[in-house]
Amino acid sequence: MGMTTTTLIDNGILKQHLIDPEICIRCNTCEATCPVGAITHDDNNYVVRADVCNGCMACISPCPTGSIDNWRTMPLARAYTIEEQLTWEELPPELTSDELAAEGVAPSTGDAAQPSEAAPAAPMEPGTQTFRSAQYGATVPPWSAAHPYTNLFPPRKPTTATVVGNFNCTEAGFESETHHVVLDFGNMPFPVLEGQSIGIIPPGTDALGKAHHARQYSIASPRNGERPGYNNLALTVKRVTTDHDGNAVRGIASNFVCDLKVGDKVQVVGPFGSSFLMPNHPRSHIVMICTGTGSAPMRAMTEWRRRLRSSGKFEGGKLMLFFGARTQQELPYFGPLQNLPKDFIDINLAFSRTAGQPKRYVQDLMRERAADLAALLRDGNSHFYVCGLKSMEEGVVMALRDIASEAGLEWDAVGAALQREGRLHLETY
Repeated sequence: MGMTTTTLIDNGILKQHLIDPEICIRCNTCEATCPVGAITHDDNNYVVRADVCNGCMACISPCPTGSIDNWRTMPLARAYTIEEQLTWEELPPELTSDELAAEGVAPSTGDAAQPSEAAPAAPMEPGTQTFRSAQYGATVPPWSAAHPYTNLFPPRKPTTATVVGNFNCTEAGFESETHHVVLDFGNMPFPVLEGQSIGIIPPGTDALGKAHHARQYSIASPRNGERPGYNNLALTVKRVTTDHDGNAVRGIASNFVCDLKVGDKVQVVGPFGSSFLMPNHPRSHIVMICTGTGSAPMRAMTEWRRRLRSSGKFEGGKLMLFFGARTQQELPYFGPLQNLPKDFIDINLAFSRTAGQPKRYVQDLMRERAADLAALLRDGNSHFYVCGLKSMEEGVVMALRDIASEAGLEWDAVGAALQREGRLHLETY
């Protein structure tokens, strides 16, 4: 079955889908979510192709800032082009009734209701259509998740945090470098939950003289602070020194953050995220699947569960971690992971570039643990979180599908339930 869509064109009149460049934080969630490839970007803006967008609304809920939920009634012949949208610093105003009338649009059309959110995509029959992993990702939180606060500080009105810690959480002396950075908000309330993110605005301007946009980073600490009872949080940030093609490049925000010193001030926006949240049910099971800095929310969830356990509020919910990196030396938090009690968390590590060893990825480990994962898939208290590189997403979801099918479960039903109940979350980039 295909995805339900909303009619955007009626009698030559387009309800054009636009992204607000003022509050967009360039997190790539919309582009990664769009099932038809209608969203693209350059170094300045994220934009929607009017000739491709089918009104499926898949991108609306995952957007952390709400920047994507904007619409303009336009004569089809005057639709804003991609080239125009890429230059915008703010959304254009709605056309007036007189402007619409001059284009032959009835005045009432401009007041038409915005497209409503479509029903979630129905799972496809394996082997009958192209497998699309994103359709199984939930856009709602688990029923027992705590209430998140979002957008307390928008890009126009950031708050200030002070750096109180910054250390390399990968093995020193290797090319890959990932930092654990702790930010303190002082007396400014900044409530966060595990799975949320913040944006950091790098100082200075780009090549065009415009202020840098905020860059999004997942929070790596639990809700009561990196240090319990303190108004602080931690981030896991990899220093970017090459682009996706391996060419030398110095990431603006990542290098700024990795080079921060204790006492430095940073501009912060957010928090963001209202669905990638952990369950509060004390007997819920959590399966965490990640690569690289995708470990940040997993560290937050694990640490919160560890603190609950130490306080006697942990009632036996299982924790299972599948963590992938090129080498052990590049794996963030490798040392602390080894110190976690084995009866608390089931840790499975995959390394794809260990000399003399075959390449192993997280989905390979998942298949090796098929019996345990099948049991968890049968349990309605199980929640699955995937975070890391976009390239891992399809392999992970296909592994879940295959594990379910081999265990005699109907993946169509299982996958639909995981999505509907907020129990399979995909956050890849």
